[in-house]
Amino acid sequence: MSRQPKPRISRDKLARREIAGAAARLMAEDGIDDFGYAKRKAARQLGLPEVGALPTNTEVEAELRTYLALYQSEEQPALLKELRSVAIAAMRFLADFNPYLTGPVLDGTAGRYAEVELELFAESAKEVEIFLINHNIRYEHGRTPQGPGELPEAVLHLDWDATPLRLNIYSELAERSKRTNRAGKVRDRARIGIVVSLLEGSGQ
Repeated sequence: MSRQPKPRISRDKLARREIAGAAARLMAEDGIDDFGYAKRKAARQLGLPEVGALPTNTEVEAELRTYLALYQSEEQPALLKELRSVAIAAMRFLADFNPYLTGPVLDGTAGRYAEVELELFAESAKEVEIFLINHNIRYEHGRTPQGPGELPEAVLHLDWDATPLRLNIYSELAERSKRTNRAGKVRDRARIGIVVSLLEGSGQ
């Protein structure tokens, strides 16, 4: 019985795989949180074109999960517990603005340099800023993302117990809207009760 020849992997597919792996490493080790930037930087480092054969965000996210499991398996679970504990404390403090946890701390892909990302809903972003000022909490304005869908009115960055915290502030009406995550999929988000359950389920 003759052996069937193994199908060859195309050069483009190999390049996509290499870029996805390198981009995942950059996101895990260097704290890059932008898929597009990570992919372009990875392509440059590998001497590959920055357009054409780039992997999808979903492919990079899969590589990121694999990388964390292989190279940060000892520290990442403890880090995730710590970040989720910070998220719970911040959500309790910001309870008036219906906070949701979202991003890598929720989906489990948070690396060494991850920030806790919360969605808040208020009549206006100024309402949140005044609340922070009244509690003597320093913050900085971040870049508001561009693109389709519901966008935050403001993005604020601050430190919470030495952990970076990002507040995406939306109008109250936007609470029912769905948003996409870094991989372009519908963005998961969780109220405090779910986050507490995740923390308890992780053994803390």
